[in-house]
Amino acid sequence: MKRPNMEALTSGRLAKEADVNLETIRFYEREKLLPKPPRTAAGYRLFPAEAIQRVRFIRRAQTLGFTLKEIRELLALSQSRRASCETVRQRAERKLVEIEGKITALVAMKGALTELSANCRGRGPVTRCPILECLSSEKEIIHADR
Repeated sequence: MKRPNMEALTSGRLAKEADVNLETIRFYEREKLLPKPPRTAAGYRLFPAEAIQRVRFIRRAQTLGFTLKEIRELLALSQSRRASCETVRQRAERKLVEIEGKITALVAMKGALTELSANCRGRGPVTRCPILECLSSEKEIIHADR
């Protein structure tokens, strides 16, 4: 009789050890971020202990704004003997530029919403609401110069 690997983790145990929920593990499997694990005779998926580090890597990368595609690429780079730290740094810098653009857009959105809210007294019929009127009009709401 074959003895099970003592370091192998079920999906539930992996989720607990990596501090994510079970559906996250399933999602990462479907998205091919986690290699397909072998199954026991009873059908349980058994992940190697290293999967904990991989799940944590994926979660940290998501926290920094990397997309699943970008995370796949980072995982591939982390396994490549030909990749350099410079390649990874360039990807991080591209992500930083992307985030700075999002921050600029969010600041503009905040300014527009602040202005819209200030122009509405919150009284009167909804048919005369200046916020809804502005949203229905064709005039530009967010100004690029802010």
